[in-house]
Amino acid sequence: MSAVAVYSYSHSVSYVTDNILKSLKDVLVLSGLDPQKLVGDHNVLHAGIKRWIESEHLDFVTLEIYHPKTNALIKRWDIAVTYSWSSEAGNLWVDPEALRYAISKEGLLPSEALYSVIVKNKAGRPDVDGWSVTEFRSTDGMVRQSIGTGVEHNGLSANMSYWRTK
Repeated sequence: MSAVAVYSYSHSVSYVTDNILKSLKDVLVLSGLDPQKLVGDHNVLHAGIKRWIESEHLDFVTLEIYHPKTNALIKRWDIAVTYSWSSEAGNLWVDPEALRYAISKEGLLPSEALYSVIVKNKAGRPDVDGWSVTEFRSTDGMVRQSIGTGVEHNGLSANMSYWRTK
């Protein structure tokens, strides 16, 4: 008896989208923040991220954590998407330990901190209900730290990094 596995681009897109959102939730929980806003926005976030990965317009998803009174960025997490999908690639994994390690180095965030999810898309991206144009907060005085690939599915991958104060 033999078995046949079929991996489609659609399956890879769903897997990567789900794990990007799970990674964002993990960042919040492990950093000591309440993920309820993220959970409440899940359907809109999932629809946009999935649609833009499908169309290959998504460059990266950003979780900005900021001070509620000053609006200043405290920490920023970026998850960049790489499009080298192949049904022959045969890779399927998530690396939550790299994320946990990075967060443990940085410590808990102030409990009053707020957050937002922002994406960077390529020109010509399709519109998705619930999403609007916005600007990123300044990263002046911060430095970017790469964590590496956090999600992989047949060459469609999500590479993680975060911004911290110098």
